[in-house]
Parts: sequence; structure tokens; C-alpha cells
Amino acid sequence: MIAPLPGAVPTKPGSATLPLPGVVPEIRSRDGTPLGANQGGYLVVTRPWPGMLRTVYRDPDRYRQQYWSQIPGVYFTGDGARRDADGYFWVMGRIDDVVNVAGHRLGTMEVESALVSHAAVAEAAVVGRPDELKGQAMAAFVTLEAGQQPSEELRAALKQHVAREIGAFARPDDIRFTDTLPKTRSGKIMRRLLRDIAAGKETLGDTTTLEDYAVLARLREEEE
Repeated sequence: MIAPLPGAVPTKPGSATLPLPGVVPEIRSRDGTPLGANQGGYLVVTRPWPGMLRTVYRDPDRYRQQYWSQIPGVYFTGDGARRDADGYFWVMGRIDDVVNVAGHRLGTMEVESALVSHAAVAEAAVVGRPDELKGQAMAAFVTLEAGQQPSEELRAALKQHVAREIGAFARPDDIRFTDTLPKTRSGKIMRRLLRDIAAGKETLGDTTTLEDYAVLARLREEEE
């Protein structure tokens, strides 16, 4: 529903770009308030669109509850996203992706939104990794804006920025700078692979939908 028309829409690496004709998406907060440019929130569709599903087979109540009751009056996709100043949509991942850190259940999308709100950050993906003390720790993979250079000072500043935006309990344990993130051909970040990398697994899961296999090699190099 949000995809580039070949030859008609200029692309941006990592962006789903613009909606197809007849599709009217927005970024909204949990209470349904429309959000501005570069604010992370919930991806919704505000009007019926061509070919939309009309119900869930033999379970209309589930259809209403899952897709139309989360944020009243709009279709709830279950994805977190942001829209940049040019109107391009960036899908950040599923909102039900949570990490349990020392008893705190944190939505990874919240932490990603906080990281992206920093002027130096172009894109971020947050995943959980095993931790003996806290059960799970948060690992953030961060792509910087052009002209920004990775440094220990910036890493500390980003951790502090998240703590100010959300709270000290949401401070990422690890921040790894990378020039790109593993994505599917449709532009979604493959957090499953990032979880494997953060956990130090030697063998990664299914990579058949990965767009650029060289990304994994670069992330492995950066890890070492």
C-alpha cells in the first residue's frame, strides 16, 4: 500500500516512499492524535482503500478488535513508522515487538523513535539480547546522518538522549554504528537477523528475503 511507482516516484534508501493512489495513511499517537514530520508513531490508514479486506474469515469480532478498535475511526496496521518532511514513510517495525529489561516491558519502537529524534541519527533498530543480570538487554543499531562520525562521545550522548526522552530504564545497553541495516526487498528492517547478531550467534536464521547480503558481512566485521 505504500510503495514506489516505478519511474514515477524518486526513492530514498530504506523508505517505503509514498502511498499508492487511493491509500491515505497517517502517523498517529496512541490516543489518535496526528503527528508531524519525523515523529515516530503508529501507522494507520484513514480511509477505505481499493482491495481492502472486509473481515477475518468466520471471525468478524476479531477483525473489529484487531484492526478498528486500537485507534478508533482508523485502520490500525500494527506497524510503527514515521513520515519525513517530504512526506515519505519509513516503516520502523511491529509495535508488538517488546523487550523485557529487568521487569520493564519496553516497546522497541519507542526507543527507536527516541533515537531517530536525535539530529545525528538517520535510522535506528533496537533488539533484545540475552543478559545474565537483567534477563534481556537492549542493543541498538544506528545509522548516522551524512557528515556525522561515530564516536564514544556520540554513543554516550545517544544513550543520554533516550534516557531523557523515555527514562533511565530505557537507556540502550549497546549502541552499534553501522552504515546500513539488513532489510527485505520491501524496505522492512530484519530485526530477527539483528537479534541473532546481537546475541553473538554464529549461524543466522533464514536470509532468503534479505535485499543485500553484504550488509551481514559488514555487521559481522563491525562486531569483531
